[in-house]
Amino acid sequence: MNIRLLLSVSSAIALAACSQETATVSNQAASAASGAVSAASASAPAAASAPVAITAAVTAPAQIFNIESLPVSTVPLGQFPYFSLPANYKSYGQGKDSVREYARFPFFVGDRIQMVEGKMYSTRFSYYVGTERVEQNFSPFEVEKNLDSVVAQLGGTKVFGSKIPEDVKGLWKEAFEKNFSNTYEFGAGFGEPVFTYVIRRNDGNIWVYYTTSPSVYGDGYLVVVQEKGFTATAKILDAGEMKKQIDSTGKVDLQVNFATDKTEILPESQPQIDEVFKLLQSDPALKLSINGHTDNTGGKAHNQSLSEGRAHSVVATLVGKGIAADRLKAAGFGDSRPIADNGTEEGKAKNRRVELVKQ
Repeated sequence: MNIRLLLSVSSAIALAACSQETATVSNQAASAASGAVSAASASAPAAASAPVAITAAVTAPAQIFNIESLPVSTVPLGQFPYFSLPANYKSYGQGKDSVREYARFPFFVGDRIQMVEGKMYSTRFSYYVGTERVEQNFSPFEVEKNLDSVVAQLGGTKVFGSKIPEDVKGLWKEAFEKNFSNTYEFGAGFGEPVFTYVIRRNDGNIWVYYTTSPSVYGDGYLVVVQEKGFTATAKILDAGEMKKQIDSTGKVDLQVNFATDKTEILPESQPQIDEVFKLLQSDPALKLSINGHTDNTGGKAHNQSLSEGRAHSVVATLVGKGIAADRLKAAGFGDSRPIADNGTEEGKAKNRRVELVKQ
């Protein structure tokens, strides 16, 4: 994947509308706010969701983060994720160049954890001489200065640059675990300094996270989130339509939304599960295999496990509603059976599906 990350900014494109969910955590570090504020009177983007409180018994900070105090950038942007890595730094290994069309990421802003939703790019990178990785040449300071420079060029601000306070670490870890199956994909568990940048824009704020692993590993972790509103992709097929397709082809594909990288069925997809329940109720002799499928984002072993877990989650929900367990079977196929092109976001959305197969 040839995605640019830290230094270059190309031609302008329209950006998605914003949406964010905030989680509030007090912090005792007054130094955390030193890069946070540059006054401006412009209004914040519209579509921000209500705060969700995460509390801790900590000392009140000297300054409260307020995104409305940041200047609004109108600098033309290139294609997401808008940056490239510095010279000699390359993405590699687990977590390399991952793009999630919709995810939620915890940014620490000095006085709280700010949960930001939208399109997310993440990568793990290191220092290379030619094709050889030379971890001892990795310079956290060099990467930081490059980020400082490019974010400033884009009209953004560094809002935090230090270690996560001790009294917040537990909540910080919990925020990652709730949203991602592999927290080390983001270097979140190493205890190294964390840097948060915000480019405030009327067409969708851009948030940047950077941290490193301990110097002996020579790794950096970068996340870019473009705020945007959630658009449901699951489409409800009623019990009658599902029966027609199963009678005709022996199977039917459903779009069911799950929590990011998890097996939890999201509330907006419960009506679809209800229709599957009605289908099974209407035909007591019908037995189904519930097959889970993913797109090709992430490793094959992870996708296989995720697809199996999601299939089992659907089965457990139907059994909980009263369907006999011996009428249902759960199976997962990861990304091994795509029905659309994984090279496009539309294709990936089609490949993330639950398939009902008549037994």
